Amino acid sequence: MRALRLVIFLGLAAAEDGRNAWLRYAPLPSDVAKQAIVPDTIVVLNSTESSPVYSAGQELRKGIQGILGKALNVTHESNDGASVVVGTVAAFNTSGISVGTPQLEEDGFWLSVKNDTVEIVGQNERGALYGAFEYLSMLAQANFTEVAYASNPNAAIRWINQWDNMDGTIERGYAGPSIFFEKNTIISNVTRVAEYARLLASIRVNGIIINNVNANANLLSDVNMAGVARIADAMRPWGVKVGISLNFASPQSLGGLSTFDPLDKTVIAWWTDITNKLYRNVPDLAGFLVKANSEGQPGPLTYGRTLSEGANLFAKAVKPHGGIVMFRAFVYDNQNLDERNWKDDRANAAVDFFNGLDGKFDDNVVVQIKYGPIDFQVREPPSPLFAHLKQTASAIELQITQEYLGQQCHLVYLPPLWKTVLDFDLRVDGEKSVIGSDILSGKRFNKTGLTGYAAVVNVGQNATWLGTHLAMSNLYAYGRLAWDPTVSEVAVLEDWTRLTFGLDDTVRETITRMSMESWPAYENYTGNLGIQTLTDITGPHYGPNPQSMDNNPWGQWTRADAYGIGMDRTVKNGTGFAGQYPDEVTALFEEIVTTPDELLLWFHHVPYTHVLKNGKTVIQHFYDAHYAGAETAATFPQQWAKLQGLIDEQRFDEMAFRLTYQAGHAIVWRDSINQFYNSLSKIEDARGRVNNHPWRVEAESMTLEGYRVTSVNPFEVASNLKIVQTTGNNSAASVSAALNYTAGVYDLAVAYYDLYEGSASYELFLNDKSVGKWIGDNEYKLGYTVTRGIDGHSATRITFKGVEIKEGDVVRVDTKANGRETAPLDYIAVLPPGIVD
Repeated sequence: MRALRLVIFLGLAAAEDGRNAWLRYAPLPSDVAKQAIVPDTIVVLNSTESSPVYSAGQELRKGIQGILGKALNVTHESNDGASVVVGTVAAFNTSGISVGTPQLEEDGFWLSVKNDTVEIVGQNERGALYGAFEYLSMLAQANFTEVAYASNPNAAIRWINQWDNMDGTIERGYAGPSIFFEKNTIISNVTRVAEYARLLASIRVNGIIINNVNANANLLSDVNMAGVARIADAMRPWGVKVGISLNFASPQSLGGLSTFDPLDKTVIAWWTDITNKLYRNVPDLAGFLVKANSEGQPGPLTYGRTLSEGANLFAKAVKPHGGIVMFRAFVYDNQNLDERNWKDDRANAAVDFFNGLDGKFDDNVVVQIKYGPIDFQVREPPSPLFAHLKQTASAIELQITQEYLGQQCHLVYLPPLWKTVLDFDLRVDGEKSVIGSDILSGKRFNKTGLTGYAAVVNVGQNATWLGTHLAMSNLYAYGRLAWDPTVSEVAVLEDWTRLTFGLDDTVRETITRMSMESWPAYENYTGNLGIQTLTDITGPHYGPNPQSMDNNPWGQWTRADAYGIGMDRTVKNGTGFAGQYPDEVTALFEEIVTTPDELLLWFHHVPYTHVLKNGKTVIQHFYDAHYAGAETAATFPQQWAKLQGLIDEQRFDEMAFRLTYQAGHAIVWRDSINQFYNSLSKIEDARGRVNNHPWRVEAESMTLEGYRVTSVNPFEVASNLKIVQTTGNNSAASVSAALNYTAGVYDLAVAYYDLYEGSASYELFLNDKSVGKWIGDNEYKLGYTVTRGIDGHSATRITFKGVEIKEGDVVRVDTKANGRETAPLDYIAVLPPGIVD
C-alpha cells in the first residue's frame, strides 16, 4: 500500500539546488521503507554500457539504494532466485525467462511486481528503461502495491525542442546559458547533457532538437558535426535520439551555391551530401526540424515552390537513414498584415499556407503545429490545421518555457491550458476527433506510427534547469501527457510533488492547490476573455503593454478602440477564421450566444458594454478579473510560507523570493491593464478601484531631493502616470513624506523599477530608523528578458511586513543611482493587514 499519511516528518532534507529534479531518490522514513519487499539482485539483460537497458540497471541500483537504503547486486545472467529483471521481450526470450505480456507497441513496457519478483519488460530498449523509471517512481512515492500491467505510448513522437544558439545564448530561455553550445561550437563537457537525457528518459521523451529553429548554418561544419556526435553519444544510453534544426538557405550561405531553390539539382545534391555526412557522424540521428518562410526565415516560397516541396527536399535526404522531418506550420507574413483591412488575420495563416498540400508531403514528414493559431498565448482555441491534415502526419507544438506566461518568474502550471486543446473535439466530418486521444495518436486518420508531440523547453545551466523549482512540474507533466493525454493533470502534479519535495501531505496539498490556481490567476491578471496575453509583443513578451498588440503587422491584434474590443473572426462579417473549423465547431464560434465567454474576444468584436453570460459587462469583467488574479497571486507567498520547515531551506527560500516577486508584478499587470482600458473606454470601475489607491503615497507627491518627476512609456505602467528618477546616473537622492494613517501595524511596499545595466541602492526609513535596504539587482536573481527601460518589464515591488506606524510618522527612501538605473520610484503603499493594494 502507499504509505502517504506520515504522522511525523523525520527532519529536514539537506539543502538541494534542484539539479536532481524529480529523480532525487530521497530516503523514505525507516518505518515506511521497511514495508517494501525488494529482492537482492538486479538482472540486467544487456551488458553494453551504451544500451538503455544497461542504464536501466544502473538506475535501479542507484534508486533503490537511495530510496530504501538497500544495496542490490547487479548481474547480467539470469537466475532462479528472486530478482528485479529488466530487458526487452527478445532478451527475456533469449535468456529463457518465461514471461507472458500483452501486445506491446514501440517504446511500451510491461511491469509486474509480485512478492519479491519484479519483471520489467520493454518492447524495445527504451521501453525497458521507461519501465524501470516507472518502478522507481512507485518506490519513491512509497507505493509498494503488487501490480501487473502494460503501458503503451499514445503517440510515437515525444520530442523536445531547444532554441539554443551556437554562441551559448538561448532564445526565450530563462535559466542561463546553453548546455549544448558555447562560442559558436559544441560544448566540450557533456555532463549536463547526459543528465538532461536521463531526466527526459524518465518522462519517456524519445527525441530532442538541440538548436534553435532560427538555425545557424555553421552547425553543419565538420567540427560541429563531430560535436553533435558527442551529444548523441551522451544521450544514447538514455534512449533519446538527437536531431537538429536546419537553415533553409544553408546551400547558399554555407555551401557557396547561388541558390537554395529546393528543386535545383545542385541544392538537392548539396543537402544529400550534408545529410550523409551527418549520418556518418550520428547513425541514429532522429532527423531534422525546419522553420521556413516565417519571421524572416528563408524557405521554398522564396522561389515560388510549395511548402511540401521544401519539406520533401529534406525528407528524401533522410529517408535512406530512417530519419524524419518535422516541418513547422508556424508560417505567416509579419511584414504586410494590415490591421486596417478587416479581413486580414494572422490566425488564418497556417490553414491558408497549407491549403491544398494535404497528401503531398512525403511519408516521413510530420507537420508540427502550435497548439493555437497565434503564438503560445495564455488562451487560444485549438489550431484548425489539425482538422485539415487527414493524409499528412502531424504533431502538436507546446511550450514549456514560459515565453508569454511569466518567463518562469511567475508560477504558471501549464497542463490545464494544454488540456483545453488536447481535450477539444474538432468533430471532423461529424465524427469524434479529440485532438489528444484521436488525432495526435494517429487513430482518427489511420496515421499511427508518425504522429505526436514536441515541446519547446529551453533548459539552461541553472541548477534548477528551468530557472525555478516549480516550473519543472511543466516539463514532468509534458512527458506524462505526451505518453497519455487522458491522464489527470492533478494526478500528474501530485506525483511530481511527491517525487520532488517528499511525501508530506501539507506540501503536496499546498503545491497542488497553488499550481492549479496559477494558470487561471495568470490569465485573469494578464489577458482574459480570449484577448491573448496583453504583453509587449514587439519586445520581451514579459510585462504589460497592451497597446503594442495593435497598429503593427505582427497580427496579434485586439482591435481595441474607444467603443469596443476583440477580433471579429466570423464568416459572415469578419476574417472568416471561424470557418476554417469543421462545421460543428464553426457553428459554435460563429455566434456570440454560443461562443464560450473565455474565447469571446478571440472570435468577436463587441462593445465594452456587452453583457457576458455571467451578467457582467466586458469592461467590468476586465476590471474584476484583473483584481481577482492579483489577489490570488498575493496568496502564493502566504501559502508557501506554511511549508517552511517541511522542505529544505534552499529551495524554500528560492521559491519564496520568486512568489513574492510574482505577487508584486501581478499588481503591476493589474493596474497597467485596468488603467489602459479605463483610459481608452472612459468607463469607470463600478467598484471604484481602478486608478483609486487610498493606501498609496505617490512618489511625485513626496518631498524630493535629487529627484525629478517624469512620465513613462507605456504610460499605464506608472501609478498616477508619473514616477521620479534621479537627476544623475551616479547621484544620491531621497523622497520623504509624512504619513496620514491611523496608528497600527502595516506592511510597507515600495514600487520601483529594476533596470538592466545598473544596480541602484535603496534604503527605507521610518522616522530616521532603517526599516530595510536592498539593491536593484533582479537581473541577477530572475531569468526574465531584462530591459533598459522604465516599463512593465522592470516594474517591481519590495515589501517590508509588520511595521508599526503612527499618524504623522515620516517615511523616507534614500537611494543611490548606478549606471542606467536611476533609482526610479513609483509609490509607497501603506497596507493594513489583509489588504492587497
